[in-house]
Amino acid sequence: MMRHTVSGLFFLAALLGGCVTAPAGRGDNVEQSVARQTATSDARQRAKVHAELGALYLQDGRHEIALEEARIAIEADADYAPAHSLLGLIYMSLRKGELAERSLRRALQLAPGDPEINNNFGWFLCQNDRIKESFAYFQTAVGNPLYQTPAKALTNMGVCALMDKDDRKGEEYLLRALRADRANLRAMYLLAEIGYRAGRLADARQWMKDLHAKLEPTAESAWLALRIERKLGDREGEARFTGILRRKYRDSVEYQKLSHGEFD
Repeated sequence: MMRHTVSGLFFLAALLGGCVTAPAGRGDNVEQSVARQTATSDARQRAKVHAELGALYLQDGRHEIALEEARIAIEADADYAPAHSLLGLIYMSLRKGELAERSLRRALQLAPGDPEINNNFGWFLCQNDRIKESFAYFQTAVGNPLYQTPAKALTNMGVCALMDKDDRKGEEYLLRALRADRANLRAMYLLAEIGYRAGRLADARQWMKDLHAKLEPTAESAWLALRIERKLGDREGEARFTGILRRKYRDSVEYQKLSHGEFD
């Protein structure tokens, strides 16, 4: 699906940062995310509650219940943008692109300056091979001074630049994402990947150390760390991550690659 090898680590974080038509006049729309605003009516409060529940169910992979919650939210208040946005994210997760775009565009029509909706519509475009088009929406999100989680949009911009085989821009966005959120694990991992590909192995190793100081090694991160140590010629470090894969992740794709000596 992706045009460049990009980690799937923490994938849902890109989607659930807030839930999107044309970019014209977008810079004039600076508004707080609708999902973060206080409900002004019983109908809006009901829609808000069900949309929030639906987002939790989506994060848990329970698509059918999430879909029902989104529909209840829209029935309660058809003009509640986050409910349409949630519906779009559910369809996106179910790989129903046309329905996803329709719902996300409806959300953005209702709240054109909403930074969370802009972020997620940008992600939708990026994941559907419309990468160049996606950046206008990410920029709208990042440029909104009321956006509380700009690191999510910046990380998504970095991922999409990598998908477009532009490691330089990807690294730039990911470093900005880390400045906005020093605990951004996804950005750390991707910066390590970039360093590994570029032969900047000391930098790549440091990013992995920073990551593993905050997160127990996953199969994916242990595999990248192992390959970095291997290229650095550190046999002790390589053995450490080999042991992690062997003990904890024998059923993983990464362990199979290790077993077959497929290091690159």
